[in-house]
Amino acid sequence: MDSSQYNLPAGSRALITGATGFTGSNLAKKLVQQGVEVVAIARKSSNLKPFEQLPIKWFQGDVFDSDLIATATQGVNYIFHMVTPFREAKSPDIGYHNVHVVSTQLLAKAALKQPNFRRFVHVSTIGVHGHVEDPPGDENCPLKPGDIYQQTKLEGEIWIKEFGQQTRLPVTVVRPAGIYGPGEKRLLKIYKMAMQGWVPAIGNGSNLLHFVHVDDLTNFFIHTATQPQAIGEIFICGSQQAITFRDMVKLISDHYQVSARFVNLPAGPLFALGDLCELIFRPLGIEPPIYRRRLAFYTKDRSFNTSKMQTLLNFAPTHSDKEGLIELAQWYLDNGWLTHRNPQQRA
Repeated sequence: MDSSQYNLPAGSRALITGATGFTGSNLAKKLVQQGVEVVAIARKSSNLKPFEQLPIKWFQGDVFDSDLIATATQGVNYIFHMVTPFREAKSPDIGYHNVHVVSTQLLAKAALKQPNFRRFVHVSTIGVHGHVEDPPGDENCPLKPGDIYQQTKLEGEIWIKEFGQQTRLPVTVVRPAGIYGPGEKRLLKIYKMAMQGWVPAIGNGSNLLHFVHVDDLTNFFIHTATQPQAIGEIFICGSQQAITFRDMVKLISDHYQVSARFVNLPAGPLFALGDLCELIFRPLGIEPPIYRRRLAFYTKDRSFNTSKMQTLLNFAPTHSDKEGLIELAQWYLDNGWLTHRNPQQRA
């Protein structure tokens, strides 16, 4: 599909929370290119220099500050709410609650006061489903959040969906799969290990991962915001099928011409060690060297049937995992985030 077909109406005013993050910045740039008036909320500590050339109206402060929300939402037609605290195991629980729940409540109530408000796109996560026992799951499979990040994400989406039903605020909830694309940092360590020729695997590396390219995801945000049939609905947004961790590593290592070996590690002792590290380090405000959420990437099955996007909204991702993960592998090289090993030095 041609991504240019996903546009907000001319003259629209859209508020983005989390606009300095990877996904939020991609959405902000896309909307600016469409001529949309973009308003964004950012922490006071956020670096806005990368956005200096973009006509974005910034409000800096806490997204759970009621006065700031009241000001930032004036005259907006759309809200894309995707802000999240820095995902660190040392982060206090109240921070997740304030950002995922309190801010959602403030934004939704403020949106009701805007005379020409059209859609509240609330961004959650597939993490609210936890480990999928019988993959693939879908939007209706059991909700089993495994940590405070996922718990508060779920609390926020439950609240906004009920609020939308009670007040008729037009709400759409999107649960993205693992987000990647050029400029993404969270997968860099996996690529780096594959480049070095060894990758840790808890178990045999057969756990399922579900991804979505940031270009597809941001197109879907815009698409849901303009489709009447998306109101009141929850969508899992991801590629057409999941990929195993082992196959992901093979794609990367083949592109780098490296024969990456897996170092198999036992799950039980590692999770026990992760729990112990969190118990010790979190009260001290120190990031634990190993913790449960990081280990979950290597063990949990996250595989979903994403056909609801197609059947209800006629939306299909254009980026396959194979093409997208290789694109990212090359982007890391081209931008100096990784240095290519000598292809003759096989692991």
